[in-house]
Amino acid sequence: MIIKNKSNSSKRWLSEHFKDKYVKAAKINNIRSRSWFKLEEIDKINKIFKSGMNIIDLGAAPGGWSQYAINKIGNTGSVIACDILPMEKISRVKFLQVDLLNPNRLSFILDHLSNSIFDVVMSDMAPNITGCWSIDMPRIIEICKIAFKISKYLLSKHGIFLVKSFQGEGFNEFFTEIKRSFSTIKICKPKTSRSRSREIFILATR
Repeated sequence: MIIKNKSNSSKRWLSEHFKDKYVKAAKINNIRSRSWFKLEEIDKINKIFKSGMNIIDLGAAPGGWSQYAINKIGNTGSVIACDILPMEKISRVKFLQVDLLNPNRLSFILDHLSNSIFDVVMSDMAPNITGCWSIDMPRIIEICKIAFKISKYLLSKHGIFLVKSFQGEGFNEFFTEIKRSFSTIKICKPKTSRSRSREIFILATR
């Protein structure tokens, strides 16, 4: 019975996914993922990206956010994309395949980039969601804290931190922790996020 329910749930998700207007728009316009539209919406409202910015994109694969950002910052800017999964090349985007949840690999990346200063640290990282939030939320918060740690090491004096999180246990404490390090902070819920999703984005500026 459990297996059947999971199968039905997966079929329903796939059916909704391929009917989704943003999935269809991404395919038509050669966009890597529907998350591109979430970042576009957040950017249009908050004016995040400017020409010449240096950006690091965490949890980048398949590349929707990097694809959006590199087109906004022009030829004088740079994007470094990081993910545990491989990612097809995007022109002018440097890709690092790395497991940021591995403390040794995280330390290596921070050392490798220690001489770089980023105007934007953005994270679309998330674990595989099981639907059991007592399991999912601790994993989500752990990943958010890794992105936050990277921002503390690499973000410029007036830099911007954008991180995906989810509503649930531990979020309020994490949000309070970020508030201590940034001068302005807000929660964004793009219309392009699925309505029943707990997904939200924290946008903070030093």
